[in-house]
Amino acid sequence: MGLIRFGDHIELLSQKCNIPNLSADDISGINRDKEFFEPSRQVGEDTSNYKYVPPGYFACNLMHVGRDVVLPIALNTTEKTKVVSPAYTIFKLKTEDALLSKFLFMLLKSDEKDRFFWFHCDSSVRDGMDWSAFCDIELDLPPVEIQRKYVAIYEGLLANLHSYENKIEELKLVCDGYIDQLKKTNYLTSLEPYIIEYSIKNDDLRYKVERGISTKKELIIPKSTAEDIRTQKVFLKGTFCFATNTARNADKLSIALNKEGDCIVSPTYCTFRCSEKLINEYLNIYVQRSEFDRYVRFNSWGSVREMFVFEDLKNVKIPIPLIEIQNSIVEVFNVYNERKEYVNRLKNIIKDICPLLVRGAIKEASEVK
Repeated sequence: MGLIRFGDHIELLSQKCNIPNLSADDISGINRDKEFFEPSRQVGEDTSNYKYVPPGYFACNLMHVGRDVVLPIALNTTEKTKVVSPAYTIFKLKTEDALLSKFLFMLLKSDEKDRFFWFHCDSSVRDGMDWSAFCDIELDLPPVEIQRKYVAIYEGLLANLHSYENKIEELKLVCDGYIDQLKKTNYLTSLEPYIIEYSIKNDDLRYKVERGISTKKELIIPKSTAEDIRTQKVFLKGTFCFATNTARNADKLSIALNKEGDCIVSPTYCTFRCSEKLINEYLNIYVQRSEFDRYVRFNSWGSVREMFVFEDLKNVKIPIPLIEIQNSIVEVFNVYNERKEYVNRLKNIIKDICPLLVRGAIKEASEVK
């Protein structure tokens, strides 16, 4: 078919939801993998200006292309209309006579295209991409019949992936359901007899590796390092650490089990270990639950800074069954995590396959000529 100008084949939509009080669960965002995700990370006080994304429409955020070196774009392939930030641009193809929506999405799912968009960012403060520049992009397209053939291959890969994902989520439901059942049949016990606080300063400069804790409950490299690491607190492998300040923390307690190795953390953090009657991984499963984060936020105290300290953590009540039962739950959860990592690898493989499918379609079209 040859080259076409992208902007000639699309039409914009700017339909406000006019609902002022939507929650984060009602709002969708777009991640680096070009997927919609819920709940949104942040929501404005008044959501009236938030936009609808009907089925079959694209949503993209041209403001963040330069920042992330990625075009945040997603195609709504569900039957449900989504709601996104007013910063997003919503559009769809006028017709699918020359270009299929899903083939266009395959075109956009490549590192090469992301670098292209990044190169064409403007010089504004946000380093975004101008809509007119986005529309001026030229696409080399094969005939629709060939597009449809390669889209079918792509959809087959996605169907297998989604089927595997659904089975993995069933494993998580097993863990969550069993813990919920334990709460009904076992006496809820406060953590006080099962956790022991420790505090070791890095006085001898023995430890050099610094770590922080994210709201995803993982160890991360901190954005800033300490001027004097002797003031830092030692965080031993196989123990827990959490940030006692819970304000502006995405309504989550930043807590993590150290699976990496001995390191140092901010002296404002609290470090503790479990007794022999409580398995680390079992407690780690529990602190990942949203109900735990809700409890922490509700029981945080203070004014300018909202705090949740070790004394507060000791009052948390959880079901603590026999060690054998704890181990069984941990084993199922470990299988879940392993398979989840496998799914993430599959997603990356499918993303890498997209440019190959597009290239194959263009090549087939040239051979037909």
